[in-house]
Amino acid sequence: MLEELFAAHYPRLVGLAGLLGADDPEDVAQEAFARLHGRARALRRPETAPAYLRATVCNLARNRRRHLRLARLRQPPPPEPAAAAELVVLDREEHRELAGALDRLSRRQREALVLRYWLDLADHEVAEAMGVSPGSAKTHIRRGLAALQRALGGASL
Repeated sequence: MLEELFAAHYPRLVGLAGLLGADDPEDVAQEAFARLHGRARALRRPETAPAYLRATVCNLARNRRRHLRLARLRQPPPPEPAAAAELVVLDREEHRELAGALDRLSRRQREALVLRYWLDLADHEVAEAMGVSPGSAKTHIRRGLAALQRALGGASL
């Protein structure tokens, strides 16, 4: 079961971690699977495993960004990490402005938009992954879209 989940979800989880700002998206995705493996018996329904993995990646990426921010305050800036394959594609010229605007959003708005539009999750799945109510998830999505539209000069998304 774990091998099938890994094959089906690992690449997208790496991309999710990268888009959420993790400096080591492959490690974040692997850690999510390691945690799932440790809890495999605790999961009552196997169909909830993908949602558990998404929520774990969101939490790990959030925690690592927080840790990195504190570490960077204490030390000189580290060299730039290698970009994940999905981020390399996003760096193409036509996506650079959008990626920059997405990076300037608040953490919650960025998470909500990436989960909703990159992973194509329903609003209630976004809420579950972020650990917020469905109403909060919808608010983060709406405000994130509005902020992106302002950042892109009113361009229609």
